[in-house]
Amino acid sequence: MLKIFRTTQIREADRLTIQRESIPSVDLMERAAGKCVDWFTAEYNSDRPVIVIAGIGNNGGDALVMARKLLEQGFSVESYVVRYSECFSEDLQINLDRLTELGHDVNYILEESQFPTITSNTVLIDGLFGSGLNRKVEGLAELCIQQINASIAEVVSIDIPSGLYSDAFTQPSSPVILSSFTLTFQSPKLAFFIPENEEFLGDWKVLDIGLDPSFLASEESDLIYIDAIDEFKSLFERKKFDHKGSFGHALLMAGSYGKMGAAILAVNAALRSGVGRLTSYVPHVGYSIMQSSAPEAMCLVDDYDHFLGEVPNISGYSSIGCGPGIGRSKKTKRMMRGLLEKVKVSLVLDADSLNIISESKDYLKALPHNTILTPHLREFERLFGTSKNSYERIKLLREMAVKYKVIIVLKGANTAIASSDGRVFFNSTGNPGMATAGSGDVLTGIITGFTSYVKDPLVATIAAVYVHGLAGDIGMEKQGQASLIASDISANLGQAIVKSFKF
Repeated sequence: MLKIFRTTQIREADRLTIQRESIPSVDLMERAAGKCVDWFTAEYNSDRPVIVIAGIGNNGGDALVMARKLLEQGFSVESYVVRYSECFSEDLQINLDRLTELGHDVNYILEESQFPTITSNTVLIDGLFGSGLNRKVEGLAELCIQQINASIAEVVSIDIPSGLYSDAFTQPSSPVILSSFTLTFQSPKLAFFIPENEEFLGDWKVLDIGLDPSFLASEESDLIYIDAIDEFKSLFERKKFDHKGSFGHALLMAGSYGKMGAAILAVNAALRSGVGRLTSYVPHVGYSIMQSSAPEAMCLVDDYDHFLGEVPNISGYSSIGCGPGIGRSKKTKRMMRGLLEKVKVSLVLDADSLNIISESKDYLKALPHNTILTPHLREFERLFGTSKNSYERIKLLREMAVKYKVIIVLKGANTAIASSDGRVFFNSTGNPGMATAGSGDVLTGIITGFTSYVKDPLVATIAAVYVHGLAGDIGMEKQGQASLIASDISANLGQAIVKSFKF
């Protein structure tokens, strides 16, 4: 997993790297731009013309290093510096001089008419502004951004698309480069996980530029990117003399008349998650359906025919999941209250469980410590209120997890997991094809299964979200995005688990 550092932290990492390696800052710039060139030359052939647009700061210096290195590798490069100020950074000036010494003409843009013509075959390198930007772009630089966005050329942005704030919300009226690719240094930016920024970023990639490893290891961050989970492998491995009792006994409370499909999806996903034993708890109407659809699971029935209205004997279970397809009858709401009062093990709440809680907010105060809530956006808003933008929503997500001492899984692209200690984890797996009915029920089943035998509920949740997304990615490769259904996710869980933990 990767820490997501804020701009001030990366700036400090730069400073310490320069100090501890006893190198000038321009050499670190050379290293960073060199990594960009390595990526660029793997992506593009030298028959594509390149236009480099540099600002007057160090982001512009990175762009000019790229220009020089690409020239050395046989690319046709035009270089431009947008002179919106006369205050050039020292490292930018050094790289201007180096380009001049090679006999390469650097063009200066002082007015809109001097902006270059961009053909459709051109690859444009954006080095106008970096991640330190904290004000709206105006004047000549704004005109340049508008010109670039009006072209149909592919744009590669260095570190972050120019005009986009790294750690704060960028107003919709602000001019921002529409990038095809973003090459960022050492750590993802919080801005990369904000839905409003999707159109600006294109595909993004983190480049390791060798910043001081001791700083990166010791520096704290409450934002984490889940790019791999094999570090948890030992918690999921099976030993020769393990038995079904070694992997817990989970209870899934799900289903109602007309909604037994949700229960089946959750139960089958829990079975595929590796749980030792699983019991489903369903209304009478679901008994024969469940017995025939999931023969590996034991089945208990509620006293009511069409919905869940009573809390079963929950002693002996190591985890409990509740919510998929249960509906919101009066007796089901009463059952939910009783469950919260009695449960002493890992509890996963989804779907109608969350809707019931949102109608009676006092239920939130009754949630056991580290209860796992798995809302989608609308369920989250019903529970905790709306937000002005996604930055505010992440802040609210964190605050609510801390306030109620729970784990909240806000489902969506880069699903965000907030822990009760205030950290937020962004997931890397998954695809738009998973925006389909039943996908959340499958996730509930996986989390319930994992928490039955992994003692740390946060680790179990992180792993479940990652595996769920990866199973969806594997399913997408077979079915395509439009045809992906929730059952495809369950069907590929085994392969996803093997791949996730490198078994």
